[in-house]
Amino acid sequence: MSYIFLMINITLPDDSVREYPEGITSYEIARSISEGLARNVVAAEVNGKVWDLSRPVMENAAVKLLTWKDDAGKATFWHSTAHLMAEALEALYPGVKFGIGPAIENGFYYDVDFGEQPFSSDDLPLIEARMKELAKTRSPYERREVSKAEAVDYFSRKGDEYKLELIDGLKDGTITFYTQGNFTDLCRGPHIPETGLIKAVKLTSVAGAYWRGDESRNQLTRIYGISFPKQSELDEYLHFLEEAKKRDHRKLGKELELFTFSEKVGAGLPLWLPRGAGIRERLEQFLRKAQQKAGYQGVITPHIGRKELYVTSGHYEKYGKDSFQPIHTPHEGEEFLLKPMNCPHHCEIYASKPRSYRDLPLRIAEFGTVYRYEQSGELNGLVRVRGFTQDDAHLFCRPEQVQEEFEQVIDLVMHVFNSLGFTKYTAQVSLRDPEDKKKYLGSDELWEKAETAIIEACKNKGLETVTETGEAAFYGPKLDFMVKDALGRKWQLGTIQVDYNLPERFGLEYIGADNQKHRPVMIHRAPFGSMERFIGVLTEHCAGNFPLWLTPDQFIVLPISEKYTSYAEKVLESLNFSDIRGLIDHRDEKIGRKIRDAELKKIPYMLIIGEKEQENGTVSVRKHGQGDMGSMQPPAFTEMIRSEIDGMLQRKL
Repeated sequence: MSYIFLMINITLPDDSVREYPEGITSYEIARSISEGLARNVVAAEVNGKVWDLSRPVMENAAVKLLTWKDDAGKATFWHSTAHLMAEALEALYPGVKFGIGPAIENGFYYDVDFGEQPFSSDDLPLIEARMKELAKTRSPYERREVSKAEAVDYFSRKGDEYKLELIDGLKDGTITFYTQGNFTDLCRGPHIPETGLIKAVKLTSVAGAYWRGDESRNQLTRIYGISFPKQSELDEYLHFLEEAKKRDHRKLGKELELFTFSEKVGAGLPLWLPRGAGIRERLEQFLRKAQQKAGYQGVITPHIGRKELYVTSGHYEKYGKDSFQPIHTPHEGEEFLLKPMNCPHHCEIYASKPRSYRDLPLRIAEFGTVYRYEQSGELNGLVRVRGFTQDDAHLFCRPEQVQEEFEQVIDLVMHVFNSLGFTKYTAQVSLRDPEDKKKYLGSDELWEKAETAIIEACKNKGLETVTETGEAAFYGPKLDFMVKDALGRKWQLGTIQVDYNLPERFGLEYIGADNQKHRPVMIHRAPFGSMERFIGVLTEHCAGNFPLWLTPDQFIVLPISEKYTSYAEKVLESLNFSDIRGLIDHRDEKIGRKIRDAELKKIPYMLIIGEKEQENGTVSVRKHGQGDMGSMQPPAFTEMIRSEIDGMLQRKL
């Protein structure tokens, strides 16, 4: 008897094509390339979807072999570790029930219902130890397709109502189980080949999480963790966590007296203290100056608007459930909402009078405060709040002006980043999901125009870009700037969006050169994004050592004793008169203590004054983190400060 093997073509990332027998696995493809690759591969991307290495490929396909170095490889590794943790939990806490256990940006979590069994963060080392024992068994992760009835039967016998609820929302024929060791879970996968690849694990924290994010449902215990294929990588990560703790903007915000929160005011509503308010005001002044040069006009809009405004814009349909409850007028029966976005208000400003093609582009800008309801468990210092101020601007232009306007906004964003020390960033082009167009407003033609404009602008500016399909706003594609901070963490800061839809919904028009009515194009733009979030990220990026032009106090005068207070005050007055910010430490403390305290407050320069300095009309200068710089006249110090600031802000728009 002879066998006929059907052959398929596999296209690799370098565009090379290899022929393999039908049914070959991604692991076998890796082995055919090299044994070293086979040892390191953890999953495969087959025609754009991540698969288990053991899953057979039955037709021509594009295959990318994923290792730990790939983001999708890390996500697969971490999701598999979440299953390993669940196996350990089930062994240690019989009868435990599970919600969901996904990979996240750094690690994984699993939501767990312990029932009446006691559990605390003190138990994490015990769970880690059991996970390491289970990993050493090198149990394979095995995928099995099951019917809906079989899935329901399995979790009914376990009494797990959470998995049964998830199964209820799945179609028969699409359900898969994964098993490793003595643990079986409802999961679509994929997973790494076997548990032995997990060499190092750390469970990092415990939090509460409502089932499916619904505060009316059960509160589960969310256990966070991270894992690595090498112990040395875990050690590096733990060092990173320690550094991140030192830089935590919540900690630094308290130490540097930048902002505070009050239970009486409400969670997620920051109160800016004088030093923090000064930073914020200088950021606003910096951007206002740049905007003025670029032809923007300032506007101010109210903190509330009629519900109908947001129905017209589409924001109520998309965000109504996540907004604060409507405000009802006492007698007229009107409904108002706390403003979730500034753009509907700006559309009404555009519509306040007739516009000609000669009036365009119209660029209007506002530092507008908006409000979004966030669950208390999601709030995080300044980076996740319920009330925040956007450096919002909207540009209304003719279609032929879109390209140039978009590129000028990119220049403005680059100016902001470079002036604040953000030198590592990637531009993310966010497009709509062509498979799910119902999520978006507007015609195919308008979306194609908007997406093309963004892609072309990025090419012209030479930006390094990545494309994310399905990440567009509901009203248009966007360009998001993904910034890496000093610790290598990625933050989304700054966004530009092309919008053909809101002008349509609001009926915005201009009279063209042909004397006919035309629809303007709208560009949304926010280089900072949210002032609160931006300052939180900036604080961690620079560890509280703000750029000299931005920092609350650029210098502090430290008299050695009260005898030199009069001269110290003259120095302070002359420097403040020169528009240099500073203060005097009048405390009756030894100079060493004053220097240490100034270092802790991260004040850039310390001006020490004693008998010698008073006699010579000089100051002895120390720089934060560097030490003694010698003596100089106050005017020379002023010139040095101005020169340093000019160097930071030297880029011109």
